[in-house]
Amino acid sequence: MEKGALKADWLPAFKAVPRELFVPDVIWPGRAGMNRQGDRVIRSEEPDTWWEAVYQDAPITTQWDDGAYTGPGKGRIPSSSSSMPTMVFSMLDALDVDAGQRVLEIGTGTGWNAALLSHRLGGENVFTVELDGTSAREARKRLNDAGFDPVSIIGDGAEGYPEGAPYDRLIATASIGSVPRRWIEQTKPGGIILAPWGPTYGGEAVVRLSVSGDGSASGWFVGSSAFMRLRAQRVQRTHVREYLGGRKWPADGTRSVTAVSPDAVGDWPIMFAIGVQVPSAFPWMESYDDGSYTLWLRDTAVTSWATADYEKGREEFEVYQSGPRRLWDEVEAAYLWWEKQGRPGFDRFGLTVDADGEHVWLDSPGNPVPVRSA
Repeated sequence: MEKGALKADWLPAFKAVPRELFVPDVIWPGRAGMNRQGDRVIRSEEPDTWWEAVYQDAPITTQWDDGAYTGPGKGRIPSSSSSMPTMVFSMLDALDVDAGQRVLEIGTGTGWNAALLSHRLGGENVFTVELDGTSAREARKRLNDAGFDPVSIIGDGAEGYPEGAPYDRLIATASIGSVPRRWIEQTKPGGIILAPWGPTYGGEAVVRLSVSGDGSASGWFVGSSAFMRLRAQRVQRTHVREYLGGRKWPADGTRSVTAVSPDAVGDWPIMFAIGVQVPSAFPWMESYDDGSYTLWLRDTAVTSWATADYEKGREEFEVYQSGPRRLWDEVEAAYLWWEKQGRPGFDRFGLTVDADGEHVWLDSPGNPVPVRSA
């Protein structure tokens, strides 16, 4: 999402609800546009660094490993954060709320988003769900201390909150790979669902879905995003050793060469276009000191793998593949399709959810993106 996201109608909320009221004393500062965190910062020990992080337009990690890691340095997987301000206000602008509307927020996090919505709509019209009990209670205290009283629920965001339904708007601050049916059921016809959506492979963008009376929802992707996954939809990624069955690489892999560079398939929008076509698969890069690397591809069913070796200056790249799915062939075909379509960005893609499932399309709902395998 672009700079200039703070529109005039959200300016009073921004001034009344400063970010620092909703940033914990222990944080891991991030950098804009990058999924990388700095080392732990404790406010009482490094107040200047803490304040600098709060007023940067960058995300701030506030929890690792669902709260299991609390020490110095960094944990394994970031599990909660304060989103970068331009993303927060871009999404609130896309939500397009009006006075008196009821909003369900999925993922309370630190509570800042719920506070902004409460200032605009009144706490009685804001419902916010958080799975992590500790995060929910800490956010509730911050909200109350700041003078806001939305309806706060500790529960599974994938289930929504039927007791408060129907809602005019639903906004998720955790990413999904499939729109929960409960969200559509709990949103009024004509209502909006706004959520970061991305395939297992990688690449992600915020989708703005309009809900229809027949129980379907459809709409465009409105901008790039990179959120932590909704816990109910996390994918367990098995180590490469499980795919090789205890044998040394390349094990039973069959060799081939490709003219498509592994370096060409790594940008966020390209990963999105590939991931939509190549479901239930994910990449991993094994880097070497000389700047070369191996791109690993694996499927979530633990049946197939592939590697593609990158070396700078080469025009052909060595590939090995094993299993019923030829994962590099799928990725290569998906990449070539993306090139043939004119290298579309997120703004040319849309999503429809109906009785037949979910369908990503290009330019119009009648032009579905092909699916290579499953």
